[in-house]
Amino acid sequence: MFKTEVCDLLGIQYPILLGGMVWVGKSKLTAAVSEAGGLGLLGAGGMSTEEIVSELAEVRQQTSKPFGVNIPLARPDAEEMIDCSIKNGATVIATSAGSPKRYTAMIKDRGCQVLHVVSSVKFAVKCQEAGVDIVIAEGFEAGGHNGFDELTTLALVPQVVKAVDIPVVSAGGISDGKGLIAALALGARGVQMGTRFATTVESAAHPNVKNAIINSQAGDTCITGRTSIGPTRSLKNQLTSRIVQAENEGMAPEKLMEMIGGGRSVMACVEGDCEEGTVYCGQIGGLVDEVISVREAVDSMIAEAKTIMGRLSALAE
Repeated sequence: MFKTEVCDLLGIQYPILLGGMVWVGKSKLTAAVSEAGGLGLLGAGGMSTEEIVSELAEVRQQTSKPFGVNIPLARPDAEEMIDCSIKNGATVIATSAGSPKRYTAMIKDRGCQVLHVVSSVKFAVKCQEAGVDIVIAEGFEAGGHNGFDELTTLALVPQVVKAVDIPVVSAGGISDGKGLIAALALGARGVQMGTRFATTVESAAHPNVKNAIINSQAGDTCITGRTSIGPTRSLKNQLTSRIVQAENEGMAPEKLMEMIGGGRSVMACVEGDCEEGTVYCGQIGGLVDEVISVREAVDSMIAEAKTIMGRLSALAE
């Protein structure tokens, strides 16, 4: 049940992908998602090539199942990151934050599948034209960096499905079996999750970050950078209050970046400062209320989805 083209293309049991999360999606989480039947994606955005090699060695020790690496194409060394990822066992390269056109043929020529994250129909079509195998349509409710069009998952996914012929994976606002069924109903052939996996035992996120997310309620996230440096969704805290105030007062983007400074996600995810650091979290965070293992998260998701399918089938009789 729930075996789709995404499973066939990626060689996985369930059409469930780990979102590429910087500082959070390290080897332990990547391997755990693959072992549970999904596709683990190493969040390599903040890693050097040497760190990628080391992390992938750890992944290979923990699982023999397929895994991949998420690589932001805004990185100047993206090509080197791709090369070392493939050399060290990745069978999937998931790209984001840039155009995949330059790299897709190179990746596929080396026998790997190419996924790319988009937030609009226009860029989904461009991905198909570039030869991408699977497009990940991420709605505005997702945590982290989002698209300027502000399209929600419910609106974005069916329009992307209509516009392209390649399989679509739905991302943003998904944490359980209900989200999986909803995504499939919209025409997606799989789901990608970040916030749910960020709050698992295997996640590299600081315990303070996990607790902040599981204690959050609906409405506890906000968007910063909407009109300046790029929309980003995170938990409300002292940092976001200052950013929002500065934006409302019309602070120029370069001055805003000076005020924020660097390393804010490290401050939260690695050091545990959830007031002055950036705690990336999707709007679904209010539904995530406990830290569980990846296996428990995946198994409960599939079990719930099966129950929902049975209930929906009964309604159709």
